[in-house]
Amino acid sequence: MRMLINVPETVVADALRGMAAAHPELTVDVERRVVVRRDAPVAGKVALVSGGGSGHEPLHGGFVGPGMLTAACPGEVFTSPVPDQMVRAAAAVDSGAGVLFVVKNYTGDVLNFEMAAELAEDEGIQVAKVLVDDDVAVTDSLYTAGRRGTGGTLFVEKIAGAAAEEGAPLERVEAIARRVNERSRSFGVALSACTTPAKGSPTFDLPPGELELGVGIHGEPGRERRAMMTSREIADYAVNAVVEDLDPTGPVIALVNGMGGTPLLELYGFNAEVQRVLGERGVPVARTLVGNYVTSLDMAGCSVTLCEVDEELLRLWDAPVQTPALRWGR
Repeated sequence: MRMLINVPETVVADALRGMAAAHPELTVDVERRVVVRRDAPVAGKVALVSGGGSGHEPLHGGFVGPGMLTAACPGEVFTSPVPDQMVRAAAAVDSGAGVLFVVKNYTGDVLNFEMAAELAEDEGIQVAKVLVDDDVAVTDSLYTAGRRGTGGTLFVEKIAGAAAEEGAPLERVEAIARRVNERSRSFGVALSACTTPAKGSPTFDLPPGELELGVGIHGEPGRERRAMMTSREIADYAVNAVVEDLDPTGPVIALVNGMGGTPLLELYGFNAEVQRVLGERGVPVARTLVGNYVTSLDMAGCSVTLCEVDEELLRLWDAPVQTPALRWGR
């Protein structure tokens, strides 16, 4: 195992200490595992809280800041955070306007956020929840009942976060988040397996010269394995899978996402093929984001997420955002 770590047991804590040192605009509680924007709670504004297992960085902690999340709860690697973390986060950011939990559809996350919502409401915090289930590859997986939550999470957190920043009430922020999820679809491809620090070896077997079509962000199996394909062939398969499920009638935002081990040189080349397929399908692209945003440790591979937008959703996407991993405007 060759990793830039000390020992597997302290990987998450070490990363949080480094994040705190790099981003003084955040309040990072290393011991209790909560990342909060330093100016929280923001008077009169709905707070957004999300979280999940570590190993998917910059999701979610890298998306904490004005215009996006108010707080994030990092769990151990590929392991859901616990309800106590989520309750602490909700209490730290609630201004009285309510808190929206953004939850990826993985069994542990769903159960723990549901429990946290009940505990937070017992403390007088108004909580709403939105489940993200955008992955079209498979219906059920090792970790999931129903579709998995993947790249669409970024769209939900950014667009709903912009609505909250504008002062929209909780019911409106929740409705926008649900609308974004309903209009988002993703498909992922693995070119190599990922390695968790605790295991020290690949989490699944992917022989040389093969790839996994429809892989999950924890390495869950997808639709099928094939011999290695070209960027053009992968784009044909992935984009068609997304478009056929989403069936967009208007413009989309395209996220061409790296899984952590794919360089930008390859991702931009892949984006050229994604844009080609969308053009051939007659799908107009309003905005494009390319990079490593929803990752799977050191997995080589990519995912494509499309979100069909109307005028309001596109305006909220373009609204200013200032987080460690996503910044524009102002």
